[in-house]
Amino acid sequence: MLFHLFFRLTSIPVMMLWLVVTPLQAQSLLRDADIEYGLKQIAAPVLSAAGLSPSRVKILVVNDSSLNAFVVSNDAIFVHYGLINRMESAGMLQAVLAHEAAHIVNGHLTRRLTNLKAARTAAGLGLALSAVAAATGNGRAAGGLAIGTQSSAQARFFKHTRAEEASADQAGIRFLKSAGIDPKGMSDILNLFRGQEILAESRQDPYLRSHPLSRDRLRAVEGFVAAYGNTGAEDPTAGYWFERVKGKLSAYTRNPKWTLRRLKESPYKDVRLLREAVAEHRQSRTKQALRAIDAAIAARPSDPFYHDQRGQILIETRNFSAAAAAYGRGVQLAPNDALLLSGYGRALLANGNIKKAKQTLEKARSIDFRDGSMLRDLSVAYAKSGQTGMAALVTAERYALSGRLKDAGIHAKRAVDLLPTGSGPWQRAQDVLIASERAEKRR
Repeated sequence: MLFHLFFRLTSIPVMMLWLVVTPLQAQSLLRDADIEYGLKQIAAPVLSAAGLSPSRVKILVVNDSSLNAFVVSNDAIFVHYGLINRMESAGMLQAVLAHEAAHIVNGHLTRRLTNLKAARTAAGLGLALSAVAAATGNGRAAGGLAIGTQSSAQARFFKHTRAEEASADQAGIRFLKSAGIDPKGMSDILNLFRGQEILAESRQDPYLRSHPLSRDRLRAVEGFVAAYGNTGAEDPTAGYWFERVKGKLSAYTRNPKWTLRRLKESPYKDVRLLREAVAEHRQSRTKQALRAIDAAIAARPSDPFYHDQRGQILIETRNFSAAAAAYGRGVQLAPNDALLLSGYGRALLANGNIKKAKQTLEKARSIDFRDGSMLRDLSVAYAKSGQTGMAALVTAERYALSGRLKDAGIHAKRAVDLLPTGSGPWQRAQDVLIASERAEKRR
């Protein structure tokens, strides 16, 4: 996986409503087409039961080993990879998603956004994130979560009240019941944090700090779970994708030798092969990695994400022609996946096929324009095609999305001078330039 800082925003002007100070630090997101598709399968029944759209609300993984999950907008739920690695079942993950979905449905975010100005004033909270990053580079890129680290304001903004937690617990259990999911996962998750209340706050996992846990709350959840009862067997689709998501995440975030020693823990052969391919690739054993991913493809030949994984291994070992072929097969199987398209465009660009790379990257951008890696590659493709105005525009947008508004302004000014006045791209460049100038005035 690749990591880059990324500020998700609906538009450049919207970012200016949020960005008060430059964030002192940013967290990155682990972006992967395979993992996000799997999370979508796991979350879909829960989100539907909550009255939310599974196609609109994204589940994104934060590059953090601590245990946490949170929402900051109505169309994204963020889960730390450390929490997923500690979970034992799809039901536990679905319980977390149900709880966070309840915060959205119950309007808890609206009150936070209303009070955001006070939180910013209190400690200069810089927040340039209004929703969800929807695509990344070659399918392995990372986006940044632009949340300032001034601890007092951050805690003030994210901390839920005990009343909110109680209502989210009850609503979340109701969503699980409605979706036909055993609500026991909710109590299992809370039991994961049992005993942390006695720790100093600095030693507690962030989930406990933002989601107050008390004995009364735990007893109430256990009572709700007992009242609703077991609703049936675990959904095999959710079970499979949970094993795949957790298996791939652990393969990327744990020592490769640890992964190779535990391949047999997964009940699915293709997931074992995927984990083996990742672990071998991380140890620069390309032949072994390709052998494993090829076996996974043989087991599931129509799975676009295994072809995507093959493409990543090949492009990172500079076998660009074969990488383009692998990504191309993945795109054939999932032609509207922005992550796969971005990876395919990068491979084509590396292989010297500038025209097709530009077309592919433009399609990826049309599906989602908030991908820093894709924008970088697209700017190169425009430059190599002699479209210097468009190259400057896309570079400006990429810098703006990463919070580097001063650099964005420099490239936006160049784009304004080069692009036809009044055209759509010229107006986009003007948006970035205005945002940059306003940010400069705030200094």
